[in-house]
Amino acid sequence: MKRAASPAPDLFDVAAHDMIQRSQPLAARMRARSFDEYVGQDDIIGPGRLLRRAIEADKLFSSILLWGPPGTGKTTLAMIIAHTTRSHFEQINAVMSGVADIRRITGEAQERLKLYRQRTILLIDEIHRFNKAQQDALLPHVENGTLILIGATTENPYFEVIGPLVSRSRVFQLKPLNDDNVRDLLNRALTDIERGYGGLIIDVDDDALDHLIRVAGGDARNALNALELAVESTPLNDDNKIHLTLQVAQESIQRRAILYDKDGDAHYDTISAFIKSVRGSDPDAALYWLAKMLYAGEDPRFILRRLLILAGEDIGMADPNGLVMANAAAQAFQWMGLPEGIYPIVEATIYLATAPKSNSAGAYFRALKQVEAEGKVEVPTHLQDANRDAKALGHGAGYQYPHEFDGHHVPQNYLPEAIKGMRFYEPSAQGYEAQVDERLTRWRKAVEAALAIEPHAGPQVTEQEIISLKKKLK
Repeated sequence: MKRAASPAPDLFDVAAHDMIQRSQPLAARMRARSFDEYVGQDDIIGPGRLLRRAIEADKLFSSILLWGPPGTGKTTLAMIIAHTTRSHFEQINAVMSGVADIRRITGEAQERLKLYRQRTILLIDEIHRFNKAQQDALLPHVENGTLILIGATTENPYFEVIGPLVSRSRVFQLKPLNDDNVRDLLNRALTDIERGYGGLIIDVDDDALDHLIRVAGGDARNALNALELAVESTPLNDDNKIHLTLQVAQESIQRRAILYDKDGDAHYDTISAFIKSVRGSDPDAALYWLAKMLYAGEDPRFILRRLLILAGEDIGMADPNGLVMANAAAQAFQWMGLPEGIYPIVEATIYLATAPKSNSAGAYFRALKQVEAEGKVEVPTHLQDANRDAKALGHGAGYQYPHEFDGHHVPQNYLPEAIKGMRFYEPSAQGYEAQVDERLTRWRKAVEAALAIEPHAGPQVTEQEIISLKKKLK
C-alpha cells in the first residue's frame, strides 16, 4: 500500500508557524538541533558513546529514561533524536495528558507499524507526573515494541517510575552543565543571527556574564532566560549598542553578585572557613558561610561531599551518627533538589557543628605508615584462612572464636609477631567514644596480662604526611 501524499502546506499556517518561531523565548529558539550544537553530557552522548552511536545510526531499539535537573538538555536530546530518526515521533507532557492520549498514540502506532513498518518513538516530558495506572497503560506497548519510550524526568526514576517500566528501559542520568558549557550557550545566543541576538551590537561586561553563568547553577534555560530579560529590557545607548553591566545582570536574575569565584581563592577560602567553623563547633559561623556559598551558586553536592568527609575525619567515633546524618542529608538532597533541599544541608551542618569531636579515625594513617615501612609481612598462622589449607599447612590452628567465651572476648594476638602490642587507635574522651575507651581499655589490659604483651605506640604521622598518604590512595 502506498502512502497518501501529504497536502500542500497552507500559506497562513506557514506564516503563523514563522511568527510563533520568532516569538518563542530565547531558550526555545536556541535549543540545539544536532549533536554539533548540543552542549554538555559528554559522558552520555560524547563522540563514540553508546547512546550517540545508536541515535546517529537510527538504531534506538530500547526505551530510555533521561533523568536530570531542569535545563540540562533532556528534552533537547529527545528532539535531536526526533530530527535524526526515520521513525514517527510523538511528544506529550505528562501534566497535560492521560490514558486517553496513550490509547490514541498506541493505536496509531500499531496501525503505522502494520501498514508502513514504521516504528513510533514517544517522548513523555515529566513522566514522573504520570500515576501508576497511566504508567501501567504504557507497559504492554513498550514491552511488545509498539512504542520506543523516551521518558524525561527531574525525579529519580527508580522511585518515581514503576519498576517494570524502568527494567525495560536504559536510564541515563544528566548532570548540571558546568560553567564553560553555560558560557558557550550564552556566547552562541549573543552571536547567532538567525535565532539569537547576532543582529544586535551587545557589549557584555565580564563580571555580568560571569554572574549570569554562576547564578544559573548549571541550568541552561535559566541562563538563557536571564540573558533574554537583560537584553530585551536594556535600551540602546547613544552608540546604538546594548550595554549589559553587572547591575543589569543582577536585576535580570534577581540575585546580587558577591565575591565568590568558583575556581578561585574565594571559593577555596569560603569552603575552608565553612569546614573550620563546623570543626570548631560554631554553628552560627558555619551557617553564615553556608549561606554565602549557596547564594553564590555553589553546587550543594560539593558542600555535602565536604560534610561527609568532615563527619568521618573530625566527628568520627565521638558521634558515629554524624556520618549517618551527613549521608542522609546527601541522599535527601538527591530527592529534593533546590530550594527545599537546603533543609537537610542545614540540619547536617548544625548537627555536625554541635556534635562532640574526635579525629581518632586518623589512626588509620598511622597503621598505613607502619605497613609502608614494613613491606611484606606474613599473616600469623592462627589468623590465616582455615577453609583451604588447614590440614596440609595448619592454617587457622590455634584460633579462638570470641563468641564462645564470656563477654564475647578472648585474649589473643591479632597483629604480626614483629609488632605485637603496637597501638594505632587511641580513643578520645568525647561523646560515644568515651564508652569505646572504657571497653577497649578493659580488653587491652586483658590481652596484655594473658599474653605478656608490652604495649607501645605506633608511628606518629604529621598532617602533611596524612595529605601525602591520601594522595597515594587516589
